[in-house]
Amino acid sequence: METRWVPVDEGLGLAVDTWPPESAGDPDGTATFLLVHGLASNARLWDGVAERLAAAGHRALAVDLRGHGRSSKPDGPYDVPTVAADLAALIDLLELRRPVVAGQSWGGNVVLELAAARPGLVGGLVCVDGGWLELASAFPDWDACAEALAPPHLVGLRRDAIEQHLRTAHPDWPESGIAGTLGNFELRADGTVAPWLTFERHMTVLRGMWDHHPAERYAQVHAPVLLVPADTGDTTRTAAKRASVEAALAALPRARARWFTGDHDIHAQRPGELADVMLEMLDGGFFA
Repeated sequence: METRWVPVDEGLGLAVDTWPPESAGDPDGTATFLLVHGLASNARLWDGVAERLAAAGHRALAVDLRGHGRSSKPDGPYDVPTVAADLAALIDLLELRRPVVAGQSWGGNVVLELAAARPGLVGGLVCVDGGWLELASAFPDWDACAEALAPPHLVGLRRDAIEQHLRTAHPDWPESGIAGTLGNFELRADGTVAPWLTFERHMTVLRGMWDHHPAERYAQVHAPVLLVPADTGDTTRTAAKRASVEAALAALPRARARWFTGDHDIHAQRPGELADVMLEMLDGGFFA
């Protein structure tokens, strides 16, 4: 894997990790996958998925979105259309030919917006426990949403304590998922951390999600869409999620769903299985 810095706009550069195909097969049979993280996350949570895709003979790229990870951290804007435009610029600059673009959680909404705004740019979408998220429908007003979803203040916690918590809370996660999650933080000289995405920018991104309504964009998404919802074991939330997924399947011109049982960060918890589903859809001709 190599990392490069791609200037996509004035004052904005995005960090992109690239895994070339491990096998030298037919170039015409090599697909490109662009992997997009969720809110307050980073590209490295996709490491396990990217490694499996590369091992299968495909090119995989994972990007840190604006404000996150190793990318530039402007004060704004952070609305969904702007972040989707960053991805469109990245695809154009890197001359990616109709990549399959996967987004998790908030990233699922972002890649859905990308496909709606730039028809023909992508060969397919994979929306991992996101893409149908309508915060304005889940809360009575913005203030209630902000209060419920504001992130904890993690600045100053020790990295080793965070790592121990992760290993205790997620005993079934592979090392790529643990290391990727630790990549959400800047490590300071004294052993403490600070999230790469500041609290203020986190809230700005959240407000952008509140203002975004993916259901209004479904009809404009003509690329094939694979929805990958996760049943996390919360009966009430899963019931609401099923209703949202069924509505998306009915409204998207071409879509399928593949449910997983596991965590919201299913790409970190079960990267190999998720990659295999993506490859199955590719090999079966679902993605253009």
